[in-house]
Parts: sequence; C-alpha cells; structure tokens
Amino acid sequence: MSNLRDSLADRFGAEEGSPPVEWAIAEGLTDYEQAVAFMEARADAIAEGRARELVWLVEHPPLYTAGTSANESDLVEPGRFPVHKTGRGGQYTYHGPGQRVAYVLLDLKRRQPDLRRYVSALEAWLIATLDAFNIRGERREERVGVWVRRPDKGEAVEDKIAAIGIRVRRWVTFHGISLNVEPDLSHFSGIVPCGVTQYGVTSLVNLGIPVTMPEVDSVLKRSFEEIFGPAERVSAPLLQGN
Repeated sequence: MSNLRDSLADRFGAEEGSPPVEWAIAEGLTDYEQAVAFMEARADAIAEGRARELVWLVEHPPLYTAGTSANESDLVEPGRFPVHKTGRGGQYTYHGPGQRVAYVLLDLKRRQPDLRRYVSALEAWLIATLDAFNIRGERREERVGVWVRRPDKGEAVEDKIAAIGIRVRRWVTFHGISLNVEPDLSHFSGIVPCGVTQYGVTSLVNLGIPVTMPEVDSVLKRSFEEIFGPAERVSAPLLQGN
C-alpha cells in the first residue's frame, strides 16, 4: 500500500474543465527520427492551444539515444546500433522491441509548472504500474528512473527497470519514460545506461512476470489516470511514409 500512497501524493492532474489526455498506441516499430519530429510539432500545437495533451505509446527498432549530458566514453560499442542525439535530459539510453516507450506531451501550465514535481509524478506512475504486477519499484534521490532490489543476486544489488528522460518547451513536456517489458537485455551492454556503471538492468519478464505488452499498456493507462487524470483512447498518429 505504501507505493499506492506515494503515487496518490504525486497526483498531477490538470485544471478543472480540461479535456481528457489523448492516449494513442502505435502498432509495430516506430522510426525514432519521425517520432521526434512529430513530438516537436505536437508540443508546439499544444502550447498554442491547437491540440490536446497526448500520451503516445511506441516501440522502436534497436537504437541508442544520447541525451544532453551523455559522455562519449559511455558509448561502449559505437557501431552496434544507430545512435541518435536528442535534446532530452540525461545520458545514453537504449530503446528496442519489447520495451514500452511512452512519450508524454502535457501542458504544465494546466497542471503545475514544476519540473521536479513532474518527474516525481512520472516515477509514481511507473511505481504504481509495477505494483500492479507485484513488483516493488523504488526511487533513488541520486539516480533518475525506477529501480528494483535483486536479493536473488545479492543483498545490495539493484537493477533499473524504467528510465525517464524529458524535454520541456513553453511548459509543454515531450519525450518521457521507457519501461522494460521483455527487451533483449544484452542490447544494453553497448552503452553505460544513464552513466551508471555499478547497477544492472532488468525487465518484467526477467523478474519472472509472464506479461504481454497489451497487458502492460492497460495497467499503464489505469495508473496514469490515477495520477494525471482522465485519458481517452484515440488512433495513433500517422507519420510520414506510413
């Protein structure tokens, strides 16, 4: 119950009278550069009042992204997968099949123009989602993201199960979170994930939870609504070439 109490304390709802957040799920694998271009255009439209807030769930083909704090030395295998430099905060991350990426485009002026509280709300969303699968996700003050203890590997061992990387323009957020459902964990070895060397990565399936992506998506939506308010399912965006 403590995880649920934490998530409720981090509620980040919109002002009264705001329409539901649009909730879209992309089929197949989404091209990363096209996704970024769409997010930037959509963030501008939200800021100008021409579009509703959006959570867009995707999977990408295998790739690495370099945030604004990325160190070149943390790219261990430069030629393994494409590397995309991105304007989000953070360091190197991996995206690929079996990992649920949620791009979160919210207008903080309708909520709370407080980036620290926004990141806390994202963490609470992930923790509540994991709690539904009987996984205890935890925050760490010195490490962004969500972590799980691994007593099966040793008393002090922790693995990262979810990452957070955001960008904000005119108080509209984009980029967002990634949750490891069933990715190929060996793909993370080509980078130092988020610049952290002393911890590993894990996934729901790696932790022994035989779950499908649609099941995870359903829980993500329910947990999102507990913290951010109502969300309404809509068709996925049509990208160039689709």
